[in-house]
Parts: sequence; C-alpha cells; structure tokens
Amino acid sequence: MPSRTPKSPRVAVLADSDTRWKWGALTAGRLVPGGRLDGFLLRGRATPTARQLQEVGVPADSLTEVTTAGFLRTMAAERYDVVLLALVGGGVQAMLHGLAHTWRGAGRRPVVVTGYVGVVYEKLADGLLLRHGADLVLANSRQDAERFRAVYEGVGADASGVVEVALPFLGGEPYRAADPYRVVFAAQPSVPGDRAGRAYLLERLVRHARRHPDREVLLKLRSRPGEHTTHIEETPYQKLARPLRLPPNLRLVYGHMGEVLDGADLLVTVSSTAALEALHRRVPTAVLTDLGVREALGNHHFVGSGCLMSWDALDAGAVPVADPGWVARQGVAADGSYEAAYDAARERIARLGGGAGPGGIAPYYTAATAPGYLPGVLRRYHLAVDGAVLPGAARVSPGSAGPVRRVVRRAARGAYRHGVQRVAPAIRRMGEL
Repeated sequence: MPSRTPKSPRVAVLADSDTRWKWGALTAGRLVPGGRLDGFLLRGRATPTARQLQEVGVPADSLTEVTTAGFLRTMAAERYDVVLLALVGGGVQAMLHGLAHTWRGAGRRPVVVTGYVGVVYEKLADGLLLRHGADLVLANSRQDAERFRAVYEGVGADASGVVEVALPFLGGEPYRAADPYRVVFAAQPSVPGDRAGRAYLLERLVRHARRHPDREVLLKLRSRPGEHTTHIEETPYQKLARPLRLPPNLRLVYGHMGEVLDGADLLVTVSSTAALEALHRRVPTAVLTDLGVREALGNHHFVGSGCLMSWDALDAGAVPVADPGWVARQGVAADGSYEAAYDAARERIARLGGGAGPGGIAPYYTAATAPGYLPGVLRRYHLAVDGAVLPGAARVSPGSAGPVRRVVRRAARGAYRHGVQRVAPAIRRMGEL
C-alpha cells in the first residue's frame, strides 16, 4: 500500500490587537514551521482593521473575528495541535479557564502557548500569574526567563512551562550606513501618555530635523486616527503635528517597522520594542532620557544598555553604542544565534504532543486561591468561575450573521471605539479642571 502523506499540524492563534496578532502569528510560524495557521481576532475595542492587518503583513490560512463563546465553541468542534493565546493577561486567564472547561474529559487536547509581545516593564507578577496554566509561557530573553521562573517559584506555582525564546519579528539585514543619514523616531500610543510630554517629543524631533537639514527624519506612527492598537492613544502625534510647519526633511510614515528600519541610521524612542528590533540589526539606538528614566515610561528597562541618551546629545551628533553584555541578555541575538532561539520550545511542544497529549489545564488562579479576583477577570470575558460561558453571552459567530446585522455591528463597534478613544479622554480632562 502507498504510504499516507503526514497531515500538517494545525495551529490556532487568538489575538486581541494588531500587535498581538503579529506576535502570535509569527511565533506560531516559528513554533510549528509549515503548519496550517487559523487566526481568530477577539472582538473588542482593539480588534484590528483591515488596513492594520495588511500593514502587519502576516497571512493566515483563515482569519475570523470571534467572541469568547464563539472561540470556545470552535475549540470544542475543531482539532488543533497548538493553540496560541496572544492576549492581555486577563484574556489569557479567561481563555485558560474556558478551554479547561471546554476540554474537560477529552482524551487529548492541544498544547496551549502564550507569552508577551515585547519588553515586560510593568505588572510583572500580575501579568505572569494571569498567564500561568499555559503549557508554555514564552520568555523573549534569558533575563525574562529568569524573572518569570522566580515569580512562579516565589508563589509556589509550577515554573516548568517557562521557555526561553526570542521575539519572532527580529531579523532583517545588518546595519549599513545610508545616504542621506536617516533618523527614525518610533512613536508609542501611550508612552508618554500626557499631551505635554508628547508635544515636547514632537517639538524636539522638529528641532532636530531643522538643525540637521541634511538628514532624513521619519516619525514612525503605529496607527491612523480612529484606529486602536494594543494601547489607547489619547493624543495622536498626527493631531499635534497638524498646526505645525514641519521642515521638508521630516515626514510622518506608517508601514512595517522592519521596512522602515531597513534604511535607518539611528532609531530613537522612549521605550518601544522597536529598540530591540534595531539592536538586533546593530542599528544605533537611542532611548530618550528627556522625560526621566522612569518605570512609568518603561525606559528603566534599558538601564545598563548604553542606549540612554537625551535629545541634546543627539542634536550635538552623539551616537549611542549598545553594551554587548546587556544586549546578549535581551534575546535580540545579534551574535547570530537567532535561528536556534526556538529549538527548546519546539522540542517541548513535540514532547507534549506525543502519546496521550498534555493533561488538564491548571492555572494558579482558582476559586480557592483568588476568590476575590478571578471571578471579575472571567466575568469581563462572559465566563463563570468554572469557565463555562455565562447565559446571554454572544453565541453567534460573526461569519454566520446576515448582511444587515454585520452593518449594524460594524456601526456599533465604531461608535464604541469613538467613545473609548475620543469621548472618555475628554471627560477625564474635564474632570481634571
């Protein structure tokens, strides 16, 4: 008899924003090369638009917008080898409990994976414990892996699921000097979050462009007005730049960060993950100190990196030089070891996927360990404390709705996003008067 062709492994990625879809889909491709990728976008305020998905540029074999109930129903009906949760911490915890309820009594279940999109500079314990229960909790660097294990072991939780990898979107050509000299400022939606801080950074970027007319200066933006990403952007740089007379060598750009970095000679940011992308390519990278080195900004993560620098120093022509020891601990793999970064994770998935498959999902948070916290986390995702879908939660998948319902839903979602991004910040500002 002819041999049967092995079936390609199937991977499901559930994401709640454009950046998490990018991380989740690229991570899935590295964990299960050549597998079938089914993408699911969790309906909410940050559900990516078609333009954002196109800009991310990571294709999937299928891509569906879902509710919590719709996703869990699909997981009960379809057979996957790996399920990757690319969500905020509360979303991961809710899905872990929902999946545990969905797969209870099943002989086999998929391997469940989660992790972080970039630098972990805040809510370390909170975010990690909300992710506990996944079979693999991916750490993007040696430093993160050590911190993650320390947190889990410190509360008596199983730390064996922590696996060191690297950010999946690193790559690109090594840095080569370009002509003209290109400076890229990587904007962030919520860092700094106040209007004054953002206006200051824009003013200094404009000043730098005028001081160096021979340089090409790019303001790299994450989203267009009205779009959401992982964080809410209350004061878009586009709005701040509108009344200004920008110098001809300064442009606002969108697009894939990797493509923008291809011609960059200097990357400037407050604390964006783009700094790690640039360091991986050996592009000189400046992390600004102008607004202080503070946990709230996330630039404290770069203490010891050699990258901390002020606009005054950059205006005067200074070029940051990254510390090799610091870089080596951050998972950017500028030493050429990047291709092997996912070997340990792939081996663990292979072990868990063999035989009877992994056992039951066992998060640290339960009704016994966190009775005053867990029910609220699950309720935000329309789940009961046992992981069951609450009565009244949406049960109709977006793909099965009629055209009128789809139009109404899009309009309602647009109104909701407008309220979150425009009306709510205005009310907060009025309250501060």
